[in-house]
Amino acid sequence: MSEHRVDSWWAALRQAVAGPDVPPPRPPLQRWPRLARYVGPVGLLVVVGLFAATLAWETNRRLPGIVAMLFAVLTIAPLLALPRRPLLAWRLTIVALLTCTFNAPPGQPWPWSPVLVLGSLLVMAVVAARVDRPVLIWVGVITIVPVVALVDPNNWAGVLLLVLTLLVLGHLVRGNRLSRRALAAQTELSEREKERRAVLEERTRIARELHDVVAHHMSMIAVQAETAPYRLAGVPDGTRAEFAAIAGSAREALTDMRRLLGVLRSESTGPETAPQPGLADVPAMVDTARRAGLTVTLDAPAPAAGAPAPLGLAAYRIVQEGLANAARHAPGAAVRISIHPGPGILAVRIENTAGPAGPTAAERGAGHGLTGMRERALALGGTFAAGPLDGGGYAVHAVLPYDGEGGNG
Repeated sequence: MSEHRVDSWWAALRQAVAGPDVPPPRPPLQRWPRLARYVGPVGLLVVVGLFAATLAWETNRRLPGIVAMLFAVLTIAPLLALPRRPLLAWRLTIVALLTCTFNAPPGQPWPWSPVLVLGSLLVMAVVAARVDRPVLIWVGVITIVPVVALVDPNNWAGVLLLVLTLLVLGHLVRGNRLSRRALAAQTELSEREKERRAVLEERTRIARELHDVVAHHMSMIAVQAETAPYRLAGVPDGTRAEFAAIAGSAREALTDMRRLLGVLRSESTGPETAPQPGLADVPAMVDTARRAGLTVTLDAPAPAAGAPAPLGLAAYRIVQEGLANAARHAPGAAVRISIHPGPGILAVRIENTAGPAGPTAAERGAGHGLTGMRERALALGGTFAAGPLDGGGYAVHAVLPYDGEGGNG
């Protein structure tokens, strides 16, 4: 055996005999907080009852009163320490097993009271479910000492088998609990990573779309600045230089934006040269959904005056994702889309009835579509809410602010 293994086993022995205790995995009765208020009174009654039963048993052994009292205390003490200090409870149990053996009734397979026997088995089971394997092996070896020394040899096999079974079952329970805890932690980590990846992907997509919108306006600025001297008569040389500087700055900004977009764009993403959709394209999208079999009602007055292109793009994408979610998770449901401009805001609402196929996506746990819609709304400084409706179905509601005079919806 290597020196490292010897040191580890020696450390496990020190841990079992005199090392720090093993804290509980979580506060007792955390799952049932309503029962916590009754634990103290009920536990006190149980302890008093067990103490009285043990004291009566020890008194029947014709022991002096002080000795019977001491044995009853040694029997109950491990149970008091067990919930929070399992190793201490086991140490007290070993002391009790080695001590409480005087004047045992004849014909009994072991020299201990029934309360001490059952309490010792409970303590070993709890310790086995709390400690790691090296410490557990030492616990088993040390526990066997009073069994071999004080139990009738004819009963060794049964008692040793019972102790070994408790230790193995407790160790299996501990391994199962640790595996479930590790799986839950890994699942939570994976979910967080998926959410983070979805947010980053959506922000990248929004950045590319905003680039296309801003690039269009910067290109117009550059073209107008370059052609102004030719369209306007009698432009002084100083003004020509100013126009040229404006055009140069606009083109430099375009170059920087394209460079930034190259960093944001993934390697598998090709160039996006198609015009970005807006509010004016929502009716066409609704017609396409109707042709695909959806029952869609569109309530959208004329687009708000002064609404910028990024707002129209965000509204279009939110409606697009809302329709996709309704078609995917509530097939056969009726969908109503409302787009209403207000003073400096655009309110977008998509709601669907409960589909005949069952609950909607959010009622079962939505995917990344809601994350994308929320990111679009928040990127423009707006608000976003989503949730199931009282009568069944689901609704998403986004309020997108903008600078300009809106109409009244």
